[in-house]
Amino acid sequence: MNLDLNGFNGSGSLLARPVTLQFAVGANSFFPILVFNDLLRGPEPGSMALIPAGVNVPGYGLPAALGASLRQLVIEKLPSDRGFDLAVRDGNTGFTFFNIEGHQYNYDANAQSLSITNGRLLVSKEFANALGRPSDAGAIVGKISVGAAMQPIEIDQLVNGKAQSAVMPAVGTVPGPDVIVGDLIDLVQLDNGSVGGRVGISLGTDACNKGTIDVAWIALPSNDHPFIPQNLYRMSGGATNNERFEQIGQSWGKHAFAAASSDTCGFGCNGVGGDHLGSGCSDAYGAGLNGAQDLIGSRAWVNPFTGFFAQNPDPNDHSGHVHAPADPTAHRILVDVNDLNTSLNVGSTYLPKRNTSSRTKAPGARVIPTSATCITMPPTVSAA
Repeated sequence: MNLDLNGFNGSGSLLARPVTLQFAVGANSFFPILVFNDLLRGPEPGSMALIPAGVNVPGYGLPAALGASLRQLVIEKLPSDRGFDLAVRDGNTGFTFFNIEGHQYNYDANAQSLSITNGRLLVSKEFANALGRPSDAGAIVGKISVGAAMQPIEIDQLVNGKAQSAVMPAVGTVPGPDVIVGDLIDLVQLDNGSVGGRVGISLGTDACNKGTIDVAWIALPSNDHPFIPQNLYRMSGGATNNERFEQIGQSWGKHAFAAASSDTCGFGCNGVGGDHLGSGCSDAYGAGLNGAQDLIGSRAWVNPFTGFFAQNPDPNDHSGHVHAPADPTAHRILVDVNDLNTSLNVGSTYLPKRNTSSRTKAPGARVIPTSATCITMPPTVSAA
């Protein structure tokens, strides 16, 4: 990244004060491109993390905002309606420093390498305002070029426009837990009312496949899917409210079905969904789905160590009892109202948790491809 410090500082000098910032692209950055018959078709939305590797000017002399974000910059491929194709942003805050224009993409199929050259760095409106010079928005203050080694994540063979086969190399991390808690989305009371002084609340969850093997996500009556119980904990007591850690509620378990193929955890989803959660992929269930009383079954049927449960009798049997509106608490995270009363629990911290029980799959697990896109991504490369 070549920058003109005089341009940054609003100097009227006609002489440029060039500074070169060198970066390495973060390992497993997800910046997908489409390649057809070894020819580049174009990039897809994604980003490359930039890790500072060197600078040729002591002290940098950069504006304070850019200097503070130097270790968390990303190059992001923007959606088509944004006006620019690429931008340099703070990966944590989303603050845009530069928009990029005039760049060219080139893909070398033999080396599986992507280059982005001759990109002009334009000061964004955000950055111009932060510099106190809003009229400088759009000013060209440097250039950027990138070289990236790419890794295939999906390869499809097409004959007369129809997909004949698909290969999706594993893109997760290392063999280990097949499903982890990626994100907790929301915590809500779906139906008003209490029973015996207790309410029923529900937790939205996002599961991520951290491993290299696609995980079975086959709906009931199959027992080849994760079982997702929910718990609620409270930390309180003592001068700093961390003396006691108590479980104050738990739910029945959600039987997983129909996996999505998102990338919440940033592992690099291989695109597999449906009956399997692909390597690196994530699958979200909102609180409304995890709290649907006829879709959550008793924990008593499930072995918490192996994740196994019998298919007969029905592990999701709801005969002989009632749901909302007669009982708005049934099967949901059952919590005493007083335990949630903040005036009775001043300074307490509440921690929802989702446990995913699933049997680990052997390396020969069956893969169900559901996408027909040719994509490559960069694992670890250099940019200048």
